[in-house]
Amino acid sequence: MLSTLSQPSILAPIPAFGRSLSYRLKPQADPRRALRDLQQAFDPLWGVVGLGEPLVLALGKNMDGLRTFPSMSGPAHTVPSAQHSLWILLRAEDRSAVFDHAAGIDSILQDAFELADAVDTFRYRVNRDLSGYEDGTENPSPEDSIEVALLADAPSGLRGSSFVAVQRWSHDLPFFHSHSREECDNMIGRRREDNEELEDAPESAHVKRSAQESFSPEAFMVRRSMPWTCGTQQGLEFIAYGRSFDPFEQVMSRMLGREDGIVDALFRFSEPVNGAYYWCPPVADGQLDLSALPQLSAKF
Repeated sequence: MLSTLSQPSILAPIPAFGRSLSYRLKPQADPRRALRDLQQAFDPLWGVVGLGEPLVLALGKNMDGLRTFPSMSGPAHTVPSAQHSLWILLRAEDRSAVFDHAAGIDSILQDAFELADAVDTFRYRVNRDLSGYEDGTENPSPEDSIEVALLADAPSGLRGSSFVAVQRWSHDLPFFHSHSREECDNMIGRRREDNEELEDAPESAHVKRSAQESFSPEAFMVRRSMPWTCGTQQGLEFIAYGRSFDPFEQVMSRMLGREDGIVDALFRFSEPVNGAYYWCPPVADGQLDLSALPQLSAKF
């Protein structure tokens, strides 16, 4: 079964706590030993591991479908890129477990990688964004998620793997909540109380801009986004898995207004501050399956 080949946390429900970690490869460092050590130590139940194009290229591999996150612009707004070599999303129902696993991973990677970015995430009010609105309403069903998120027609070492888009959004919640409930609902395109979609919402409503079934081809993704907060800043760590990055780019382009000049109302109170793409390898025998990267089997 395809789902048994994937990292289990890709399709699992959103946990109580998480930590999103991005690493850059140190100059002149050989990543092979650190990746082998990570493969041996990392329990796939701890979270998700993703490899970026810079790391795959450093290993002498070109991987079909993997690319660097593109910077994009639209009327008055930009989407920045902050592509790193390695991404690890830790997840648990206990924050202590997230902390301990992060410390262990840092120790394993320290000779070849340095931590470029980290943010703690959490589940808010049963899968709601910090704005108070339900997040991920249009996620595929559990059965369809397997088809949407995982590579099926692929050789061994790639079958069961996934691509993930990771993009941090920073919310201006005081500004958002300064609006009336009706105005907030119209920005999102749903009623906060019952999550019902508003048929008469303006064309700029986030729901209308990002409706995955309205694209051709349809732009379905499996979203596992989590809120974050740090001091006076807060927002959403957008995390979306798919068989390619095309659906994400279709949706992002429309949200920016590149199609018709209509900018998603989400940009009125939130802005993306980074973005990156990663390949999430499959698993085999309870470990990350890195056999698609032949350089890892070479001597070092």
